[in-house]
Amino acid sequence: MCDRRPGRLAPLVVVMVVAGGGCRKGSGEVQAAVPPARPAAVSSATASPGAAASDEGPGLMPAHAYASTRISGLDQITSANVGSLKLAWTFSTGVTRGHEGAPLVVGGTMYVVTPYSPQSPNVLYALDLTQPGAPAKWSYKPKVMQAAQGVACCDTVNRGASYAAGKIFYNTLDGQTIAVDAATGKEAWVARVADINMGESLTMAPLVVKDKVLVGDSGGEFGIRGWLQALDAATGKPAWKAYHTGPDADVLIGADFKPFYKKDQGKDLGVSSWPPEAWKTGGAGMWGWISYDPDLNLIYYGTANPGPWNPEQRPGDNKWSTTIFARDADTGQARWAYQLTPHDLHDYDGINEQLLLDLPIGGQTRKVLVRPERNGYIYVMDRTTGEVLSADQFGYVTSSSGVDTKTGELQGVDAKKPQIGKVVRDICPAAPGMKDWQPSAFSPRTGLLYVPHQNLCMDEEGTEANYIAGTPFVGMNVKMYAGPGGNRGELLAWDIVNRKKVWAVPEAFPAWSGALTTAGDVVFYGTMEGWFKALDAKTGKVLWQFKTGSGIIGQPVSYRGPDGRQYIAVFSGVGGWAGAIVPAGLDPRDGTGALGFVNAMTDLPKATTAGGMLYVFSL
Repeated sequence: MCDRRPGRLAPLVVVMVVAGGGCRKGSGEVQAAVPPARPAAVSSATASPGAAASDEGPGLMPAHAYASTRISGLDQITSANVGSLKLAWTFSTGVTRGHEGAPLVVGGTMYVVTPYSPQSPNVLYALDLTQPGAPAKWSYKPKVMQAAQGVACCDTVNRGASYAAGKIFYNTLDGQTIAVDAATGKEAWVARVADINMGESLTMAPLVVKDKVLVGDSGGEFGIRGWLQALDAATGKPAWKAYHTGPDADVLIGADFKPFYKKDQGKDLGVSSWPPEAWKTGGAGMWGWISYDPDLNLIYYGTANPGPWNPEQRPGDNKWSTTIFARDADTGQARWAYQLTPHDLHDYDGINEQLLLDLPIGGQTRKVLVRPERNGYIYVMDRTTGEVLSADQFGYVTSSSGVDTKTGELQGVDAKKPQIGKVVRDICPAAPGMKDWQPSAFSPRTGLLYVPHQNLCMDEEGTEANYIAGTPFVGMNVKMYAGPGGNRGELLAWDIVNRKKVWAVPEAFPAWSGALTTAGDVVFYGTMEGWFKALDAKTGKVLWQFKTGSGIIGQPVSYRGPDGRQYIAVFSGVGGWAGAIVPAGLDPRDGTGALGFVNAMTDLPKATTAGGMLYVFSL
């Protein structure tokens, strides 16, 4: 998907949100699958040049470190004292769109990027953590084309920034990557990398690897041709660009490309697996997460859905959509690829995070890549070769029956294939998948993966889609609804080595925020009603919760302040695809709104209002 949410959003009514709320210990219902987890004998996540900084705070990137584990090494806040957590200070962004981003802390300064709005178009703020209340030191307001709102299929979100070499790097909705001097707020360079007239936009958080800034495009619902490109961090000039459809030369596939499975081997599959010329409008953007292994010098990321959604218009595997790529960080040349969901039928695009871990698998320590995937499986792969070591369902799945690890094939269920003019019911998971963009976290202390995700099913009916540049190119009627049990989401603790669910906390709405775990054995995440929760990382018991002014879909972070104290920060501000009904004012009677998500969220406007606020907590 582009990053989805309604095709065109209605004008918003600005709602004033009070920054109040209350904090208290929460009871919280935990569904235990097995006895509480014990600290596992697993090695730490892959180290990176930013590993030391990530112990102090997010520092370099939203994921805390290149391995994308989202664990903080800080341990002042523990499962024993987190119940005493108090609100330290707040900051209003002045924007009432979805806040999917993460604050970035470098030294004594916190940097935040707002979602796009005409009044506050992806503004970058620098907040002074050395002063009471963290007043703004400066702000940078980019020049952004308002027309970009028309190609932001799924709310005008921004997922954050990255830091390197004295600069803050971030993207704007209208297709610009910008470098700003971290000390002064002075613009260093601007590179226009995406074209809104072709349906492209930028919502992802860029990643800086060595001297390159990595950026990918959104727009899978607008017939884009997806890509990932590297910009020179000093100048913003292009270093390399890899397309995700088309000839091997365009995809940067050469002699060193060695996919593990036969299904991904062959010449120019980015052309031959599509109908003639369809690869040119085939989607496969890259608006999610990138990880980096410095020992192998490989970056890992996934590509988005093929376009249009209607699969009858694009027979074939549709490579390289819904694919994990491993690429040389210096040249962009592909080393291996694995297509997760060939000929994607249900918008199970694969932009989710890659956690790079060293784990005991089959009696030996393996360098693995772990992916809780949209299609409903947690993949554990050898990150040196692309071999699937295991793929286990972590929720209710009807659209497929399993993954054959010998062939790498996802075993689809024919009865759940959407068709033109026929409504196919009870397809699970729904289009947002078992888990969408919201990143999970891993603790080497417990050996558990903490996965915020949804429990949704859907009905689908194919329709004809016609391509016109810069306009919606979908071809599917969708209605989503709660899956078995009625809870639309949960926070899941998963034992990767033993391949099983340990415990879960059910949520009324999709768990659309990211997760964070700490060396104090606490897991943090937020709910779409606006509760920010702290759980015991071993048992799942809710130890503390705070009611924010709006639903939470942001990424929590932990950092050490200039005063030496540990802080926890998170954005509140409902929206994104899941919450678009609130800031966009969509009619709850139209179940097809927001590409079918409205039908599953008709009660969300009663549970929360729109808003945009940063909340920071400490003991």
